[in-house]
Amino acid sequence: MEHVIAAAWEAMIVLPNRQWSKVAIGVNACVDVVVSGVGLLQAVGLAPGAGRDHEVLNSKEDLKEIFIHYMEKGAAAERFFSDREAFQMIARAASEYPGAQLYVGGNAALIGQKLATYPSLTVLLCGPVGAKLHELLDEQIVVPPESLQETDEFHLILEYKTGEKWGSTQAPQANRFIFSHDMSNGKMSSLETFATSIDEFRPELVVLSGFHMMEGLGKDTWEERLRESVSVMSDIRKDIPIHLELASMTDKDYMNRIMLEFMPLVSSIGLNEQELLFLTKSGQGPHADLASWNGIPDIGRVSDILLWILEQYGRSEPSSEAELTRIHFHTLAYHIMASVDGYWSNQEAAVMAGTRVASSQACGLKSVDASKVELRAPLEFHSSYSEPREKLSLNPSKPVTVWRRGNVTFCLSPVLVCLNPLRTVGLGDAISAEGILYSQFNRLQTVGSAT
Repeated sequence: MEHVIAAAWEAMIVLPNRQWSKVAIGVNACVDVVVSGVGLLQAVGLAPGAGRDHEVLNSKEDLKEIFIHYMEKGAAAERFFSDREAFQMIARAASEYPGAQLYVGGNAALIGQKLATYPSLTVLLCGPVGAKLHELLDEQIVVPPESLQETDEFHLILEYKTGEKWGSTQAPQANRFIFSHDMSNGKMSSLETFATSIDEFRPELVVLSGFHMMEGLGKDTWEERLRESVSVMSDIRKDIPIHLELASMTDKDYMNRIMLEFMPLVSSIGLNEQELLFLTKSGQGPHADLASWNGIPDIGRVSDILLWILEQYGRSEPSSEAELTRIHFHTLAYHIMASVDGYWSNQEAAVMAGTRVASSQACGLKSVDASKVELRAPLEFHSSYSEPREKLSLNPSKPVTVWRRGNVTFCLSPVLVCLNPLRTVGLGDAISAEGILYSQFNRLQTVGSAT
């Protein structure tokens, strides 16, 4: 089946009739230091123990506990490390650790880097760009002078492999834990520069990320900064779609405020299974009582939450003034593109393009090698967790399943999961970048041509 799916992707994935030529991206950018999680924690004198979640990290012990907590689940997460001196000590140890690698980091910079691989596209990147990051960025990326700064912001990515052990903890799948003490990105200090640059650059699409970085600043600070963000984004011309890339968060009040105030301003969002579950818990949506996903997230449950987001915060009704009309959901085994009819086209190709890049990039390859991947998506599933629900199936020779609920169309494509992933960092950003690249926005389109 893997060979059949990989061949079908090559035949079916086509670019839209109208492609983007200028994309403005902001506002989080940094240098990622990628290192073995277990190896680094041992290097800074930590021993294995019990896992525990923390909203903010205040010490090395907190770091150890949260790393173990998420390693046991095999789940990705990201947190703010509050102690500057302790963070710098760990960062020094990370950069000196044998095999440590430095990469472009930050959702905005990673999405920009992926889009810049397409020569017909000009990318504007606003964010805190230091000398090292500037050197790592693709030369096709335009950085406004106001975004350049003397020092880089470093984020530490602690990776672990499938089956890796530390003490009594064993990782069920490969993933990573990210942490930083990043004040520039934390305060979204490049936002105003971004707004000014958008006016001059005149993009066809705006991609925004980095809101999760503000969470560790405290309620008074993030409330004020969120108000300013809403004001800045409200000034962008209405005919320019905005894609918002979400990331791991823990403060329900903060997530709720983003959903109520910011989400209706954007046309599209990208998120994974952790973020989707946290979003429905924060807003008391469907399946909010679910403690966590048990294995592969149930497609019916995911479909229920996606529909609720578009109905509650999007333009699922013609009378709504919200802009949100598209959600790109990605998890290890499959992706779903949910879009309100009439606003987006080429969504079948877009969701397949996202799953294809997840398969190739995780294996460190330019194209999919069917001998190095496996199909883990269910072959049969339901369109909803509760009635009325439609029984659906996966066809390897046409690896996109389409169903409708009201005026929302869902397109699902399976991921061919890499058996020995080389690098998981930035995979979600590459997926969202590829999905939006293959999407066509039809603001003036009449209803009825969604896929």
